[in-house]
Amino acid sequence: MTKEQHRELLAYARACIASRFDGIQPHLSQESEYREKKGIFVSLHERGELRGCIGYVTGIKPLGDSIRDMAQAAAFRDSRFPALRAGELKGLEIEISVLSELILISGPEDVIIGRDGLLLEHPYGSGLLLPQVATDWNWDARTFVGQVCRKAGLNKEAWKDKDAQLYRFTAEVFGESDENG
Repeated sequence: MTKEQHRELLAYARACIASRFDGIQPHLSQESEYREKKGIFVSLHERGELRGCIGYVTGIKPLGDSIRDMAQAAAFRDSRFPALRAGELKGLEIEISVLSELILISGPEDVIIGRDGLLLEHPYGSGLLLPQVATDWNWDARTFVGQVCRKAGLNKEAWKDKDAQLYRFTAEVFGESDENG
């Protein structure tokens, strides 16, 4: 996507959150890329700290609809945080991650830090970490795989279990701080 499309989608995500307070329903242009079904996550940050992050792993809705739904979910339904208050919106920084298809992998040797995000599906839990998490925390591939297991509520070696499936994916990540400076 272009920088202009990034800016438009970020502004749309912000307007979708604001619509809960002001009742104004935002509109998104009808570009063909916005109708593609892709997995996406919307992350909200307040003073550099996570304030909400929710998404779809796979493309179940058109991109524009997914951004609307996940921006509102990150702001109002992330169970780790209280619902956003109107006064907090101005101080939020929004980041969108558009996910690629999932690729089944065998372990840490198949992971490239900075490129890959991870999804663990296990009979006793699942967890997902976006690509930027490993670089933000300066993790190596083995630590990253262990941490996605922990995110699933499992021990750090759970990816080795016979019924576990470990996937990698890439993401096109863009945020308001990227677009504004």
